[in-house]
Amino acid sequence: MRIQVDKERCVGAGMCALTAPDVFTQDDDGFSEVLPGRAETTGEPTLVKEAVRACPVGAVSVTQD
Repeated sequence: MRIQVDKERCVGAGMCALTAPDVFTQDDDGFSEVLPGRAETTGEPTLVKEAVRACPVGAVSVTQD
């Protein structure tokens, strides 16, 4: 699975970082980003899927490789 944040769509609500702080953070401008080394994951990332649902503008996505 690949985790991405669409920087063009992100409004900096921070719901992903609050929901899955081991995967997401916010940059110096307040926009969300995936932590280094966390863009790809295996298994059942329940908190990541919840972060996708929690994003108010749909900027967070998870795709199958």
